[in-house]
Amino acid sequence: MLGCTLGSMFQVSVAGGSYQEGLTTFIQGVPPGYYLTESEIYSSLLTRKPGQSELASPRREADVPVIYSGINSADTMPGFQNAGYTNGTPLVILIPNVDRHMEHIEQYQVTNRTPRPGHASYTSFVKYGIWDDAIGAGFFSGRYTSTIVAAGAVARKVLKQHGIEVFSYVKEAAGVKASDMPLDEAKKKVDTFRKVRQEYDPIYRWVFKEGRITPEMRFLHKMAVIAELERKLLEIREQAPIVDFQKIREEYGIHFTMNCPDTDAAFEMEKQIIKIRDEGDSSGGLVEVVATGVPIGLGEPVFRKLDGEIGRMLSIGAVKAVEVGSGYAVKDMKGSECNDPMRVENGKVVFKSNHAGGITGGLTTGQPIIARIVVKPTPTIAKDQETIDKVSLENKVLKAVTRRDPTIVARVWPVAEAFLACILLDHLMMHNGYQSLVPSASIP
Repeated sequence: MLGCTLGSMFQVSVAGGSYQEGLTTFIQGVPPGYYLTESEIYSSLLTRKPGQSELASPRREADVPVIYSGINSADTMPGFQNAGYTNGTPLVILIPNVDRHMEHIEQYQVTNRTPRPGHASYTSFVKYGIWDDAIGAGFFSGRYTSTIVAAGAVARKVLKQHGIEVFSYVKEAAGVKASDMPLDEAKKKVDTFRKVRQEYDPIYRWVFKEGRITPEMRFLHKMAVIAELERKLLEIREQAPIVDFQKIREEYGIHFTMNCPDTDAAFEMEKQIIKIRDEGDSSGGLVEVVATGVPIGLGEPVFRKLDGEIGRMLSIGAVKAVEVGSGYAVKDMKGSECNDPMRVENGKVVFKSNHAGGITGGLTTGQPIIARIVVKPTPTIAKDQETIDKVSLENKVLKAVTRRDPTIVARVWPVAEAFLACILLDHLMMHNGYQSLVPSASIP
């Protein structure tokens, strides 16, 4: 299978499938000298994984990552303290599947001849024939996005060291729109959301907080813990603290499972998503992703313009459109409204607006990068749908029986965040390398 690699200098290749043994992230270009643990990668994965609320699929995946290579397993010589640090070799992260029971596989087997409208199950069968990995949609399932989130956790760590922060949130869901707010305020809400989700997550507590997996453990010992986790998954989840949504709202000012900075809108989103779900249907939405602290000049001309690179987020399953800055709204603007006027204040260039979303000519301006992705409704619904038998080519009616998300938007924002982080780190490395070769010269 081709097309599973992103980037040039920070290069991410992904593999695996929904009901295979698991998924894999293979990263080349990770700089040496960064202390990296499974715990911090999991902190990103837990906001994407299913089975955590009414807004997500009931599939109970733990999504505990295991670092297989790319870090030093011990201090390399006396006097050196470099165990657990990246060493410049390719970084490999494994994400085992632990909730793939036979009854669910059988549900897919009996319905796989009748492809789900809106899903890849027909086109992938035509492309790969009888060898198509159709159980749980295989590599076309949303499960593969865990690999992107894992890579993004690494990219975000490196970017933060260089003053760049990337965050994302739900802007619209099931027809409910969040109000605008200052980016710094939105970021605080997102940071709080992450913290609270980790605090209440039973897997994080059992695996990492209680020390069952630690950085110095060998790979086989870590896998033994995950095998135990698989056996005890229901028991561990039942030990999770009871979540009082209203108490969380009062104490932290957030919705517990909908990462939307506008808390009132978040609760209304949840209400409408569940209403549509109870009608047997699904809903879509809009996710906004932001990067701050980005230096001027990232991006390359013509085919590698940064806004074109951001357009690669169409590679995320269920994303049907990407916009940067004011995006689609520019079609209704005049030039005087769309342009971002510049002034010099205290010796620095400042912009009076940011309709460009922090990018002009494909290069960053130094302003925050702002992009949005449009997420379609989940294709799998609880209503009869017209389809075909893809083997006999007869007309059929599909009745959905598999586990499904009532909406994807509540879980796709970590993927958008990770995707943008990977793109930015790739371009930061290219930019810094290119600029280091430019002869110094003063402006006349």
